[in-house]
Amino acid sequence: MQHSDPDDLFDRAEMPVAPFEFNADVARVFPDMVRRSVPGYADLVALCGLVARRVARPGTHCYDLGCSLGAVSLAMLARTPSGVGIVAVDNAQAMVDGLARRLAEVPGGERVRVCCADVREVEIVDASVVALNLTLQFLPPEERAGLLAHIRAGMVPGGVLVLAEKVRLDDAAEAAFVTALHEDFKRANGYSELAIAGKRAALERVLVPERAETHEQRLREVGFARVTRLYQHLNFVAWAAWT
Repeated sequence: MQHSDPDDLFDRAEMPVAPFEFNADVARVFPDMVRRSVPGYADLVALCGLVARRVARPGTHCYDLGCSLGAVSLAMLARTPSGVGIVAVDNAQAMVDGLARRLAEVPGGERVRVCCADVREVEIVDASVVALNLTLQFLPPEERAGLLAHIRAGMVPGGVLVLAEKVRLDDAAEAAFVTALHEDFKRANGYSELAIAGKRAALERVLVPERAETHEQRLREVGFARVTRLYQHLNFVAWAAWT
């Protein structure tokens, strides 16, 4: 896990809470934030690296779309041969600057091309592996199929998209139970009640989860041949979608 300042961004009572954004303050604490907020995050990162090791081949590219500080990019770098190019994309300048500094200290880091751009506007070329890790959920729902179709069009035969998302449960009792467990997870990781409530308020206007079945149907509709659910921890799910 990368070095991080402690996540104390929501420990101050400021009402109303501003919508969540990936700014310099978030970049400063992001590794600590995601470790303490997302169940199984380290497993999701490692999974992307393992998929890249098995699927990526020389002459193709791996893409990390919505890379933040590049944990997935670094996992792919460590698991793939030198002939595989890695493209890391994020629209937050603070995130890509942080990743660039990290890459300067990593052997082979020059193999990662870092782009500050909207993932919807990046050209996808000869992609054998694409990671979309907790990123699609921040796009308007009506734009999600378009991005997935764009990714699919730029992938080579036999390529794999790894999609990880927070999902919505339809059954009210199940949803309440899983939400309570997720908040217990945050408490166990040292978050205060104020911080939990503040982050929930900040995210609810910008992170729109969907049903797991909605994701699976959409992946098939845009042209992925097979969709395999690889991982789930509470309401966080990851799939492999094959070209």
